[in-house]
Amino acid sequence: MIDSPVLVLNQSYEPLNLCRTRRAIVLLFRGKAEVLENSRGELHSVDRAFQIPSVIRLVYLVNRPRHERKLSRFEVFSRDQHTCQYCGRQTKELTLDHIVPRRWGGQHTWDNVVSACIPCNRRKGGRNPEEARMRLLRKPRRPRNDGFYVPYHLLSSHAEWQKYLPSLN
Repeated sequence: MIDSPVLVLNQSYEPLNLCRTRRAIVLLFRGKAEVLENSRGELHSVDRAFQIPSVIRLVYLVNRPRHERKLSRFEVFSRDQHTCQYCGRQTKELTLDHIVPRRWGGQHTWDNVVSACIPCNRRKGGRNPEEARMRLLRKPRRPRNDGFYVPYHLLSSHAEWQKYLPSLN
């Protein structure tokens, strides 16, 4: 329980980062944060019991710069929510697929790269989706730059975080 993730919000309720329960309790104990969601019971010390938080909010504002998200496998899989964009299967075994193949002049850009499961990527081969008779579930686009990322597997196990996070993409 001490290593489970806690969502940290800025004073303005903007998602800031994730921290471990131990760090969250230290922030609460020092008066630097307040608890918004409790969902996991209590942690006992010698003379106190602490609610184990799931979401905390800082009592002061943290200014942070926003950096452009880089095109990488990790970011594409995150944008596509670990889902094959051809068949809709959610899996950890994904590949990157260029909609317009690179050998035909397709660029390695946000608008031309999607997540694809291995069978779909093999089936599509070096063709475009129309030639392979495959349809994309969603048109790819550059993800929003909100400066914060929550790993997809944590989103499904922490439903109470949903109301504090901006919608995906």
